[in-house]
Amino acid sequence: MKHILEELDRRRDAAKLGGGEKRIESQHAKGKLTARERIAVLLDEGSFEETDMFVEHRSYEFGMENQRIPGDGVVTGRGLIDGRLVYVFSKDFTVFGGSLSGAHAAKIVKLQKMALTNGAPIIGLFDAGGARIQEGVESLAGYADIFLQNTLASGVIPQISVIMGPCAGGDVYSPALTDFIFMVKDTSYMYVTGPDVVKTVTNEVVTHEELGGASVHTKKSGVADGAFDNDLECLAEVRRLIGFLPLSNREKPPVREPFDEPDRDEASLDSLVPANPNKPYDIKELILKVADEADFFELSPDYAKNIVVGFGRLDGQPVGFVANQPMALAGVLDIDSSQKAARFVRFCDCFDIPIVTFVDVPGFMPGTKQEYGGLIKNGAKLLFAYAEATVPKLTVITRKAYGGAYDVMSSKHLRGDVNYAWPSAEIAVMGAKGAVEIIFRKEAGDPEALAAREAEYKDRFANPFVAARLGYIDDVIMPHGTRRRLIRALASLKNKQAENPWKKHDNIPL
Repeated sequence: MKHILEELDRRRDAAKLGGGEKRIESQHAKGKLTARERIAVLLDEGSFEETDMFVEHRSYEFGMENQRIPGDGVVTGRGLIDGRLVYVFSKDFTVFGGSLSGAHAAKIVKLQKMALTNGAPIIGLFDAGGARIQEGVESLAGYADIFLQNTLASGVIPQISVIMGPCAGGDVYSPALTDFIFMVKDTSYMYVTGPDVVKTVTNEVVTHEELGGASVHTKKSGVADGAFDNDLECLAEVRRLIGFLPLSNREKPPVREPFDEPDRDEASLDSLVPANPNKPYDIKELILKVADEADFFELSPDYAKNIVVGFGRLDGQPVGFVANQPMALAGVLDIDSSQKAARFVRFCDCFDIPIVTFVDVPGFMPGTKQEYGGLIKNGAKLLFAYAEATVPKLTVITRKAYGGAYDVMSSKHLRGDVNYAWPSAEIAVMGAKGAVEIIFRKEAGDPEALAAREAEYKDRFANPFVAARLGYIDDVIMPHGTRRRLIRALASLKNKQAENPWKKHDNIPL
């Protein structure tokens, strides 16, 4: 028995040491934590229960039989975040560069199945060089096994991917199938093919950072939902995100005791919207002043800035905020903003998180670039997402709601539950000037007549009362009372029940 215990200790020590002291030092020199250090930061102290510590690869090719390290390049297990169960795997770059073998993949698949069975989020910490070439097709099969579990878990449990080092080839597709992707600035990158392959095939010379760094994916591609300065900040923000989410679609989002008054009025909101309809303002100010304790977890803040999405709370209840941003492109809807918001709305609907929409939208972006890029289908994604969503949907129109964009932004016609408008709201097919130029085109040569027509149009339509008369707006509310009215409306929808017609699955325009 003694020798077994000694062997157990030896194997545990070997697994914990990973690729050895030199490689751990190299990891630290790059400003990165090790796989186990990351787990220790992410989870509540002392809560981690590891699985498959002693698993080793099964390869005998290219001398691999002489290179076996317990754990095989990935640390897997379960633990707690603020006392709530999560599953986590952390790729270990010090062991075979974190490359994926058949055994490595089997560990992750086993964990994915456990998370799905037990109804808890799964968090993947990526720092790896792709497939283990020595294993050939077995490593490729392992990737596909992981992808299948990602797909089956979609909409059932939250899946979060954290890119904390290189992430290439097959390793990028598992994160792409998950709900959220976060990166670390300067030390992480994602791409399907690396700079060497790019140079060979396309003759482009590009660095790792230029090809797939955090800046690229948070600003240009929209692949990542956020980037943070270092491992510690990134993991702390993941912990914060988990606090807004239910453990699975079988649970309600976690309600916490608020430190903010539900009846709090915010007088400054009465002057948020400028008198000049062409002057911008920051919609985030509205979100922060309405949300509990001004706590707002924004997603993709540097991508498609003309729309803002993220999580907050109203009287302790997690909600998803979607808001047009007048500070960027006047808040217009385009391809990128439609995709960004649609994906967020669908996530909220998957996990029973109410959606609060703040509307100030002049319409859809015109131009050949948008039309050639498929604005019609991409705009339809947001329309589809709002229409199919059965969670409580609250809408506040702050200023402009023009054209088809009015319909798309959680209007009453898409089963919006409670739709409010501020007195400054304008709901119409288009702005007064454009409308008059079309309706009264025969008077185009008479500026005075057009000015009079424009004034008449504004008087009749540049207000929320036409929509209110038709029942498309439930009430016209004062801006300072927005938080109070939203909280009361949300409380009234606590027992909402709505179902879509039975279907195998929908066919959202992709």
